[in-house]
Amino acid sequence: MPIFYLDKLPALEIAPGIVGRIVTADSMTVAHVSIVAGSILPEHAHVHEQVVNVIQGKLELTVEGKVHILIPGTAMVLPPNVPHSGKAITDVKVIDVFHPVREDFIGTNFAGYDKK
Repeated sequence: MPIFYLDKLPALEIAPGIVGRIVTADSMTVAHVSIVAGSILPEHAHVHEQVVNVIQGKLELTVEGKVHILIPGTAMVLPPNVPHSGKAITDVKVIDVFHPVREDFIGTNFAGYDKK
């Protein structure tokens, strides 16, 4: 069983001001994400079920047009194919869990979200 040292994993820029350190297992992806205050995660959807776990800071998460404020100690489950976006109200640390594996999060060359 491998042990991952997060500070040794490559930084994956998901969007400007949003950087993840990605752990990929056989059937899931765990993203340890740091978000700079004011950074925007563009609206997108994916085939993955996602659990957003806020560890630090205050995150505005908009899901299907409804705004939710997540703070440390809160988690939100996003079903597959549900449009969502986010904004960091403060500096934020999040652990996102995805199932199945996010192939687009492997390595350091994530191309970013489509602009609508």
